[in-house]
Amino acid sequence: MARTRAPDHDTQREQILELAANAFAQTSYPSTSMAELAAASGTSKARLYHYYESKEAILFDLLDRYTKRLMLIIAEVEGSSQRRALSESETFAELVRAFLIEYETSHSRHVALLNDVKYLVESQREIILDRQRDIVAAFARQLARAYPGRVTRDNQTALTMMVFGMINWTFTWLKPGGRLGYREFADQVVQVLEHGLVPEGE
Repeated sequence: MARTRAPDHDTQREQILELAANAFAQTSYPSTSMAELAAASGTSKARLYHYYESKEAILFDLLDRYTKRLMLIIAEVEGSSQRRALSESETFAELVRAFLIEYETSHSRHVALLNDVKYLVESQREIILDRQRDIVAAFARQLARAYPGRVTRDNQTALTMMVFGMINWTFTWLKPGGRLGYREFADQVVQVLEHGLVPEGE
């Protein structure tokens, strides 16, 4: 007879992932042991293995869930924009805002996505990399729709990666509760995309 799951099984797994993401961000994935993750979770190493068979399994579940969440955000923005009849440039602005709002609350998971994909086995690594490519492609498509006069086949990739360059590394300097919040920074990114850095009033 199959072993039944405890009612809080999924909640416990989510808590483990959050603690693991924080540990990986603070001390690096290679330097974090299952024993340390168990201690951070307030449980035994044996009990931690009840939820995840290895540290690698934790990393993959962490990145799998996070990249699925980013793909869902793209779908939600596109659906909402259609219902609200937003323009293409307004839709792209909403996409930038939605990602930065997510980054604000997913700091450690985002660090893991940027730094730790290389530690996955090849089959799992390709799943995450394919999803990252889909995210980049979605941004590229929407960027081209938003600024058709400026985005061409020759510069589309470069401009898309420029946008990611502005938003992907905010965790290194943009701190929650600081003088400039994530939402305010998102508005600044949109303003730069639409108008460039020009003196006020021009």
